[in-house]
Amino acid sequence: MSENKVALITGSARRIGASIVSKFHSEGFDVIVHARNSTDAAQELMEKMNSIRANSANLVLANLTETEEVEQLPQQALQCFGRIDVLVNNASAFYPTPIKEATQNDWDELFNSNVRAAYFLCQKLADELIKNEGAIINIVDTHADNPLSNHSIYNMAKAALKTMTKSLAKDLGPTVRVNGISPGAILWPTPLENEDGPEVMQARERIMKGIPLNRLGDPEDIAAMTYFLAIEASYVTGQVIKVDGGRSLN
Repeated sequence: MSENKVALITGSARRIGASIVSKFHSEGFDVIVHARNSTDAAQELMEKMNSIRANSANLVLANLTETEEVEQLPQQALQCFGRIDVLVNNASAFYPTPIKEATQNDWDELFNSNVRAAYFLCQKLADELIKNEGAIINIVDTHADNPLSNHSIYNMAKAALKTMTKSLAKDLGPTVRVNGISPGAILWPTPLENEDGPEVMQARERIMKGIPLNRLGDPEDIAAMTYFLAIEASYVTGQVIKVDGGRSLN
């Protein structure tokens, strides 16, 4: 068993998840990187962490839309270091579902990845987290409160995750604290990330106009808040904190 505390971060091969891994690792945690498809990036991140501190990172692979793989993941994760102190539910599918085009498969994909998997990971790891007086952090979204057009299923799934955060704070207290973070515009969405045509530039401009701080956030902003809520905020539970540069004020 590891002498260090251990954090399991789902969906952590790239982007915000990878920043959360790096933050916890820099604070002395051993880390468990999880990925579904981004296996090369996950392997690279694990190797980077281990190059900084030997035997301090491990990797688990699972498709969180599949019931059997969700059920197996907690045991796989516990085998990495023998303990888990922090669970960060970051894994998420995100894509549009216009009402006239959405399918039941879309519903299953978005709800399973965004909320069902998170719930049952919390369930399976509850005893471990209680034993270690640990914490759960759920990465929600500002669209749980301010729905994004043509993304109704995603919006509903994130709203359910927000409610789950508050519910489990009651159910797992006083030993385990459960909080959430609602990121705003941290990274450009994939359709806006690698393009620079007129329509893309207009879309970026519309987003920026709605942010009082007039800039995108940084994945490290989310990572820092995740660590704060998990480790330092000992009298905070059941809260979902917006980290959005003030965008939700509009």
